[in-house]
Amino acid sequence: MHIRSLTLRDFRSWPNLSLNLRPGVTVLVGRNGHGKTNIVEAVGYLAHLGSHRVSGDGPLVRSGADDARISAVAVNNGRELAAHLLIKPRGGNLAQLNRTRLDSPRGLLGVVKTVLFAPEDISLVRGEPVERRRYLDEVLATRYPRMAGVKGDYDKVLRQRNALLRSASGALRRGYDSDDGAAALTTLDAWDGQLAAFGGQLTAARIALVAELGEHVTTAYGIIAPESRPPSLNYRSTITTAPDDCCDAEVLEAAMLTDLAHNRNREIERGQSLVGPHRDDLELMLGNEPARGFASHGETWSFALALRLGVFSLFRADGTDPILILDDVFAELDASRREALTQIAKTAEQVLITAAVDGDLPANLDGSARIHRVSMITDDSDRYSVLDAVADRSAEASDADRPGDDDR
Repeated sequence: MHIRSLTLRDFRSWPNLSLNLRPGVTVLVGRNGHGKTNIVEAVGYLAHLGSHRVSGDGPLVRSGADDARISAVAVNNGRELAAHLLIKPRGGNLAQLNRTRLDSPRGLLGVVKTVLFAPEDISLVRGEPVERRRYLDEVLATRYPRMAGVKGDYDKVLRQRNALLRSASGALRRGYDSDDGAAALTTLDAWDGQLAAFGGQLTAARIALVAELGEHVTTAYGIIAPESRPPSLNYRSTITTAPDDCCDAEVLEAAMLTDLAHNRNREIERGQSLVGPHRDDLELMLGNEPARGFASHGETWSFALALRLGVFSLFRADGTDPILILDDVFAELDASRREALTQIAKTAEQVLITAAVDGDLPANLDGSARIHRVSMITDDSDRYSVLDAVADRSAEASDADRPGDDDR
């Protein structure tokens, strides 16, 4: 898969951008804060309907604009699809595939497949469980777009159930001895059934995904850090009454209902749901120790990178070569890891790389790479990004001093 053309309007620092792309390696070089990451962020947003940098859509719309637009022509096995997404800072986004308006932006999932690695991905290893859950759910939604709907439905039911636990805590404590208590418990039973139904599906899909991913992540880690301890992945579920590693949705649904019943008093006391995939975690191990807290700096970077490259390998095994995006990561890696990552990247149909200076690029990057220079123009009333002339790798400029640590 590759993107043939990318067009942006009022997306972050880009009032307008029209970029023709081709298979192979494309490099975007520019100082921090000049807008290079905004380009690959747009590609990733089109693929996953979310940004790797912010949780909301507001920051994606250029200041002063009513909305932002991302359009791309994706080529997959010779078939071209034109995807268009209108992003609104408030209200629902609009999507179009070729000339057909879609009922929901979710209809774009799977049209563009990307695997993006960015410095923020270190939180996959060092961060909280929510980061690892988001990682799994993003992969699921790309492979099986239906799962995005399951996750959305689960989240809606979870919010309603938590609202009931908080707002009706007194009635729930009184139980069936009072009319309001009986009504509240009946409503809670209904939410339990829906939460378990969606939770069983989501948990089953995550467990099955982790089982598939393990081998791919281990292989990628061995290439990047062959001298390190072997990694392993383990899905840690809060559904305790299900058999270990069970990925049968109906069995997990029944087990979750059992656990919800066992924990009902605790949940009423705390006013929140304590069982379900919203509290699960992906356990990352190096040898016999958890990577979080025990991995060295180099091992942490290697594990985070292996998690992304494992997804790249998994998508490839599914029959689609995803677009590999490497956002400002070479500066964070030592020489051996740079070269190992480049060797893997060369096997992808299309690679998009961002770097602050030419010196961040690995020496073994293929000479056919196309280099776009990104710069920022500031005038009295505006500040916006522009593209300079295209160069190839052999004609790249000499290394420049690294810019300051301002925001990208």
